[in-house]
Amino acid sequence: MILLNVNIVWGGIVAFATRVLTSSGPMSLHVASKNAVSLKNSVFAVGIAVISSVSLVNLALSGTAQAQETEETAVEKLVPGIDKNKPMLIQADDLIYDNKNNRVVAHGNVEIYYNNYTLLADDVIYDRGSSKLIANGNVRIKEPDGALVKAERIVLTEDFKEGFVRSLQVVTQDETRIGASEAIRKAGNVTEFRNGVFTPCKVCKEDPSKAPLWRIKAKRVIHNKNEKTISYQDATFDVFGTSIAYVPYFQHADPTVKRKSGFLIPRPTYSRDLGFGLETPYFWNLAPNYDFTFSPNFLTKRGALLKGHWRHRLANGSYSIKMAGIYETDSEPDSTSDSKFRGSIVSDGDFELGSYWNFGWDVTYESDDTFRRFYKLDNIKREDRVSKIYLVGQKDRNYFSLNNYQFGGLLANDTTDSESIVHPVIDYNYIYSDPVLGGELSFNTNFLSLTRSDDGVDATRLSTDVQWRRKFVDGLGQVFTPFAKLRGDVYSTNNYVAPIAGVNTDDDFNTRGTASGGFEYRFPFVAHTQGASHVLEPIAQVITRTNLDRTDQLATANEDSRSLVFDDTLLFDLDKFSGYDRIETGTRANVGVQYTLQHYTGGYMRAVFGQSYHLDGDNAFALDTNSEINQSGLQNDESDFVAGLYLEPNKNLTFVAQSRFDDKTFEVNRQDLYTQFDIGPLYGKVNYAYLRGGDTNGIIDNEQELLATARLRLTDTWSVFGGVRYDLEDDFTISDFVGIQYSDECFSLSVSYNESFIDDRDVDPDKSVKVFFTLKHLGDFGADNGVGGLSTQSGNSSY
Repeated sequence: MILLNVNIVWGGIVAFATRVLTSSGPMSLHVASKNAVSLKNSVFAVGIAVISSVSLVNLALSGTAQAQETEETAVEKLVPGIDKNKPMLIQADDLIYDNKNNRVVAHGNVEIYYNNYTLLADDVIYDRGSSKLIANGNVRIKEPDGALVKAERIVLTEDFKEGFVRSLQVVTQDETRIGASEAIRKAGNVTEFRNGVFTPCKVCKEDPSKAPLWRIKAKRVIHNKNEKTISYQDATFDVFGTSIAYVPYFQHADPTVKRKSGFLIPRPTYSRDLGFGLETPYFWNLAPNYDFTFSPNFLTKRGALLKGHWRHRLANGSYSIKMAGIYETDSEPDSTSDSKFRGSIVSDGDFELGSYWNFGWDVTYESDDTFRRFYKLDNIKREDRVSKIYLVGQKDRNYFSLNNYQFGGLLANDTTDSESIVHPVIDYNYIYSDPVLGGELSFNTNFLSLTRSDDGVDATRLSTDVQWRRKFVDGLGQVFTPFAKLRGDVYSTNNYVAPIAGVNTDDDFNTRGTASGGFEYRFPFVAHTQGASHVLEPIAQVITRTNLDRTDQLATANEDSRSLVFDDTLLFDLDKFSGYDRIETGTRANVGVQYTLQHYTGGYMRAVFGQSYHLDGDNAFALDTNSEINQSGLQNDESDFVAGLYLEPNKNLTFVAQSRFDDKTFEVNRQDLYTQFDIGPLYGKVNYAYLRGGDTNGIIDNEQELLATARLRLTDTWSVFGGVRYDLEDDFTISDFVGIQYSDECFSLSVSYNESFIDDRDVDPDKSVKVFFTLKHLGDFGADNGVGGLSTQSGNSSY
């Protein structure tokens, strides 16, 4: 507000008084006037008084050495960075020592330059009798950071405890403007601004007298340094010169206070399901390292939604707890809760345990699946809930992680398979520092223990492998990389039914082991043209593995290898499964070509094309006929073709295309496109995904979806924006929004219309209008017709 720059104002004024009122030694002083006189080893009152002889210097010095240390310390605290050894330059039309009135006067076009500060005034007077510094007429102080202080009159006492400024105007480096008819400093710790005005908006070039877009005016603004508060009396908020809000009195902490107990900005809400609401957060600053925020929201259709947020920072980390709950006065018929009470607890934390270990958690407990989405505490599009407790250690070539998970589905059609507890999954990786047979040797271990309720599948597995690889480069630049791998698994399942008959799925422990080896060949051809470098690189891999009986492969449930998207990024992976439950077997060859262009201006392009061939043994990607893996594009001896194009001609345009083509008809089986552009006034992102229906991808119908967002700058201050997520096959809009925004140096306003067509029990399709605006230095505010739509910079957060 008005006093955000109080220290700037007084600091700039006090800087010029430092050398006289608090002199501790000789100072180099340079004086210019109609009869210029150079003085050496002189001490000058206020840095403004001008002395013309050694005798007059001694007169000026008498009585200025008292309270020297205390005052100088006070000045250094108020104006840090003052270099007392730098010279001062003073220039004026007339330099007068008034012995009769015991005053030193610089008169007419006074200019003082000291320590990167500049003071301009019509007259500057140092009154030794009253120990006051007085600057009159057109006073201007320019500070090192570019801030400009203007006033008609400035008066300071010798100890700086009392002061007076008339017709104050301050322009900071970012062109924030502060004005007051008077500024008075009392008792060394209270500053009062009378008829204060504050605005960060620039002055209109065509009409400087025109009122700014917005400003705050107050009859009295009082800053108490001891209490660290700023209070306002008779304050108004003006827009284009018209007052639209009035507050007789309010108070807040000054800018030096980062945290203080009190009410935060209220948040009005409205929803068709919840009714009108008013959230009124209260913040308790209990200690420098922990606090609590209580946020009741009184909803006309549901009752009181109570939220609390506890935060605690310790020496080695921090944690937080967010609580929300409501005893519903009126619940939906299709609510997922059997009780009128609904609620949730969310907690996260992260702690350092020494130099190499981290421990933490991110967990959520909720009364039912839709509570957090229904009350807009989570994104309405959220489909699952994952809670995690972890321990991670990393040092040099060692890596260890232990994760405990709880997975839960949030949709009505979720099965028991989506509800599981992992306790735990452990990964350990070690790379030997010394070469083994001239190559790199690494060791990996994974342990998984997973259980489900309601007679769901339980699984336990321990997997360990040892890998070796070595790279050779011959004189032609050909790269040969032989590699080998040994792997063993011990596993057990419960309540697991294999996808084919004849598979042993007893609860007893089973084992399996594989060995694999092969080599990779690359031959990069490099060429340089006038504007770019080119690399064309044929790549071939041959990998042979011991065969694994089909029943042994399927004897364990597939928990972590279900996600398989075969594209160019996976083409040359030694094992294309995403987890440990499934293992590649037999012999496979991967071949392709990669082209890379690097332009000397920074432009970049990379293209990849290739195919994978199953040469011998069982094809692990065709074993499970009911699995999505069977439709990955790898289920046949000759895989689908995969291609990738990555294009970035400059920093304003990015394009990525990943495609999978049928190996016989070359039809597109899968297509993923992404582009991001910032061209002239247009900025946007577009994602496109396509899956062809049929046996190829394991789906009946084609799936095709578009996600796009864009912003068009109409002028320097106005822009329009919008976005849509659209199902192209079913001709169905999933969600969309459109809006308009105004933004200048001191104000930003955004208005958007939003639609969501998600329907899941008591989570209904929704339409909303969101309004957000920013007032520079004051914060961000917003509201919509859904609960939780208002946000500010004053500490409010989601629960």
